[in-house]
Amino acid sequence: MADQCDLCLLGLIILSSLLTGTSGVNETHVFISSGENVRLSCNNALSDCKSTTWTYSNRSTHSTVELIKGGIKNKDTERLSLGSDCSLNIKNITEEDYGSYICQQWTGPEGQQQKQGNDTHVYLHVLHVSVSPSSSSSSPSSSSSQTEISPGRSVTLSCQLYSYTGSPCDYLVHSEGLQLLWVNQAGVDLKTDSRYQILFSSDHCIITLTTTLLNEDDNREWRCQLTLRNQLQTSVRYTVKYSVVPSTTASTLTPTSLVIVIVVASFAVLLPALILWMIRRKRDDNRRGTDDSEDHQTRPVYPTGQNTLLQQEQTDDHVTYSEVTAYSKNQEQKKKVRCDDKVTYASIRGAKAGSQENCSELYASVNKNHHKSVK
Repeated sequence: MADQCDLCLLGLIILSSLLTGTSGVNETHVFISSGENVRLSCNNALSDCKSTTWTYSNRSTHSTVELIKGGIKNKDTERLSLGSDCSLNIKNITEEDYGSYICQQWTGPEGQQQKQGNDTHVYLHVLHVSVSPSSSSSSPSSSSSQTEISPGRSVTLSCQLYSYTGSPCDYLVHSEGLQLLWVNQAGVDLKTDSRYQILFSSDHCIITLTTTLLNEDDNREWRCQLTLRNQLQTSVRYTVKYSVVPSTTASTLTPTSLVIVIVVASFAVLLPALILWMIRRKRDDNRRGTDDSEDHQTRPVYPTGQNTLLQQEQTDDHVTYSEVTAYSKNQEQKKKVRCDDKVTYASIRGAKAGSQENCSELYASVNKNHHKSVK
């Protein structure tokens, strides 16, 4: 029992030194999510950064790589750059970037360089989300902020903390209050919703979320967040993105909704036909009105001496003429009509003409041409 307490005490001392730093060594722990950019500070940097060296160590691969030497990059990659304050900048972090980063200052001529000041240790912890291969066409090791998946299928999201310290996750949970959670957009823990199955494994610091996707889950966001001592350190967002937007089928409609859909569809088909019928009917009414108007306004032309019987039947009518004009080819002056002239009228309503000697009194104005006929 005493040996177990001693081991626990030793573990606390080691973890405390890692998280808070020890004498002569500057230590920093940085928690970052995959896909983001990170800046690692060098606390012992000199003014021009020509003496700065950055090395990277990965415990899983047991390798050490010199990233920056004398202020110059050794690796030809756009993801790495040296800041003006000698900090190391890394773009688009992946889960493979977790590990220990050490900043040192070396001065003096080549081959005789001496280290200046204390080393700066930066421990980079990466939080990464992957999707199970059975629920997505994307690779499970790829970043999963957005993945094309289909509704109706079961999806499993795995959120894992990649840490260099090598301390067991359950030890970090109990001693440092490390906590991994799946929450929705409002920050509510998804463990409170029976729709989601949440499992946590302390062996590898991994928490999984399993659920069956619904149509309304398109563009829905879930978030895996990491806290230490109740302080949020980082989080990873996962957004559901369907390759094809799910459509509502007749089988999913209620009877009332189905009736409404049928009525609306029928109305949409009949409305154009009804409008076309009304337009045609309106045109026919206008055409009949025009024909009737012409029938009332147009009268047949009766030459002088013909249809005498019709004229006699209308002896009680009064005749009203506005003007009858005939033009000669030589545009001669208008002459007064005589009773023996032959005249053709555009419109005549019956009246008692009387004697031929007074026929000129029937007209307001009569003009004729040399051929004694009116065109």
